[in-house]
Order: sequence, then structure tokens, then C-alpha cells
Amino acid sequence: MKVSKQARLEARRAFRECVVNGRFDEGRGRQVVNILVEQKPRGFLGILTQFQKLVKLDDARRNATIESATALTPDYQAKVQADLKKVYGDGLNFTFKQNPALLGGLRIQVGGDVYDGSVQGRLEALKESF
Repeated sequence: MKVSKQARLEARRAFRECVVNGRFDEGRGRQVVNILVEQKPRGFLGILTQFQKLVKLDDARRNATIESATALTPDYQAKVQADLKKVYGDGLNFTFKQNPALLGGLRIQVGGDVYDGSVQGRLEALKESF
């Protein structure tokens, strides 16, 4: 479904109305969706589609996944969390996972940003350079 420029603008405007103190407010989001469904303005399906994409992107920006080959100590987890909070601000949700395929190092994903400091990532980069 192709979303018109006007629908994208309306969705962004509606999304901005739902942001309180830099965070998306679910209650306001529900109110906006209910109003759009009731009023059914021109192109409301496009507006709702774009609004949903904006909510998903915002949610992804607030989730950090940290993968390591072995379990990280609580002190190191706290250091990683503090460093990410410096870059992305408060309000991040952290998920720590073990992935033995990394061999060593860390792979961190916050939204669309991926920081790969793993041995596996370095080996793949070396393989690509040949």
C-alpha cells in the first residue's frame, strides 16, 4: 500500500502529539488511533499504517540487545548499560544474550545501529577482504 505524502505528514504530526518527555505515551497513542478510526479522515488507512511504522521504530530505538560468547559479569553488564545510556539516553530496555558462535567480544544492537566487536565479526570482515 502506497502512503501519500499528506498521510505521512499527518502520521508524524499524530506521533509527535503522543510523545511526552521524549517517550511515546501508549495512552495517547490509543486515543489518536481511536479518533482516527472514528473520524475516518481522507487517507486514514495510510495515516494508521505510517503511524504504526513510527511506533515500531520508536520501540526498536528503545531496545538494546547485547550478545556475548559467555555470560557477562554483573559489573560488566552495568558498565555496558552506563555506556549505552550516555550515547542513547535513559529509557533503554536491555537484553543480554549468550551466543557461543561469536567466539568472543560483544555484538550490540540498538534500533538500527549494530556495533559488532565480536571475533566472528572480525573474521567475517577479514574473509570479505580477501
